[in-house]
Amino acid sequence: MQLLGVIQNFNYNGIVTKAVKYAEENPYVAGGVGVVSLVGVVTMLRKSTMRRNGKDYDSVAGGVNLLNNADHTIKRDEFSTSVDDYEGMFDGARAKTGAISSNESVELRKERYADMVNHFYNLVTDFYEYGWGQSFHFGPRFRNEDFFQSIRRAEYYLAARMGLTEKSRVLDVGCGVGGPMRNIAVFAGCKIEGITINQYQVNCGNRYNEEFGLAKQCHSNQGDFQTLPWPDESFDASYQIEATCHSPNRVGVFKEIFRCLKPGGHFSGYEWTMLDKYDDKNKDHVRVKEGIEVGNGLPTLVHYDVVIDNLKEAGFEVIDHFDANRGQFNDNEIPWFDTLNGKMSLSGFRMTHIGRMCTHSLVCLLEFLMIAPKGSAKVSALLNATALDLVEGGEYGIFTPSYFFLARKPLK
Repeated sequence: MQLLGVIQNFNYNGIVTKAVKYAEENPYVAGGVGVVSLVGVVTMLRKSTMRRNGKDYDSVAGGVNLLNNADHTIKRDEFSTSVDDYEGMFDGARAKTGAISSNESVELRKERYADMVNHFYNLVTDFYEYGWGQSFHFGPRFRNEDFFQSIRRAEYYLAARMGLTEKSRVLDVGCGVGGPMRNIAVFAGCKIEGITINQYQVNCGNRYNEEFGLAKQCHSNQGDFQTLPWPDESFDASYQIEATCHSPNRVGVFKEIFRCLKPGGHFSGYEWTMLDKYDDKNKDHVRVKEGIEVGNGLPTLVHYDVVIDNLKEAGFEVIDHFDANRGQFNDNEIPWFDTLNGKMSLSGFRMTHIGRMCTHSLVCLLEFLMIAPKGSAKVSALLNATALDLVEGGEYGIFTPSYFFLARKPLK
């Protein structure tokens, strides 16, 4: 009983905080087994709990929560099966360039899109929150702002372009855990309904909404954005942020959004697209494109012209569109992919290559100790690999995660 009391009262966070401080000051050493083992041994002694107050991942101690908390909707032994099924939809990826670009491969992912996306977010949501925050997207960034300021500014820009007010009822398509929803609701004062196919994200999002006092303005719903559950003309505006790139049929989802908007309602967003410099005859370009697809649950990436044509085919008037990262190499901007290189703050360190390797070492140890479920290390490796692909896509100038568009449903 005395030993149990010592364990229960042990200052885990204090020990982990010291390990984190050491990691920030000595990142190369921290990548070794020593610090990771210390964190792993300490965290294995405590039970994982999630308060959903925005601070669960403020320290490396939060790493024990990765795929290992009570909010998850799938059983512990189902994670490995989900990883295997997901990887099977990208058979040959990385092993052979062009393998997942065949019509057969793309059609398989389109047919099984719901399983693909659900698997993906069951597996990666915790990692995204741990390393990125509650808004799962990129954004153009100026040199006088930090990462989180740039993320909020990208969200506020959508709200401003759509003219949202306190009277607006808004639809968030592909809402994730609701970071953008909450930021936009606070900014514009509007009410927002979100939809995501992943029940775990719904659970997390609505807990955050309650915790932050926004439950009367923000609500997450589980569902497929290909068949929206709301009646015609239910919303004044709608947005999506890096979400409809998962769709097997963009025209279909855009038509559903069109149906749910009132006449004159705006639809805006940021889309993942290939750019003019992309050459499908260039093996390096194809390799990078496929790496982004397999690491992000995408049927296939398309040129931005296809997205704009899809909006028009769905009935929208396209008011404006451009790559929000078009000025990324200007003297006053920071390239969007530079975030993946990170800086030596706690949150920034996790985004660096070294930081991701430390996280991966921690995840491997937690899986070995049977704290994290089997398959966790595979997910971590998948995300580490795709981070490199995203950086290359940005450096080559062939890909953007932030192709902005503003469209409108015509007045009757």
